[in-house]
Amino acid sequence: MPRMKGSKNRPKTNNDYASQVAEKQETIASLNTEIASIQKAIEEQKNTLKEKKTALKKAEKEVASLEAKKAKADAKAAEEAKKTEAEAVLKKLLASGMSADEILEKLK
Repeated sequence: MPRMKGSKNRPKTNNDYASQVAEKQETIASLNTEIASIQKAIEEQKNTLKEKKTALKKAEKEVASLEAKKAKADAKAAEEAKKTEAEAVLKKLLASGMSADEILEKLK
């Protein structure tokens, strides 16, 4: 009869299932505690993210509003500058002796 492979001199293990179960239950409890704390931190981060996004949207709206006001003010200032320049040219032409009819003909 052939001989079986492997050592026959294995140490007998004493299976203490109660201590193993208790150890695993402690591990489970600690993991549950860690999971709960991580979930709480995630919720806090979500709330912070939501607040920051709201603040960002508000700031972007304010910037857009201010840019529109700036563009409107720039256009108004440009028109005022053109008006002032046109008045200066008109005064020059009138001072040089041109009549109003001749000036209108030049403008057309």
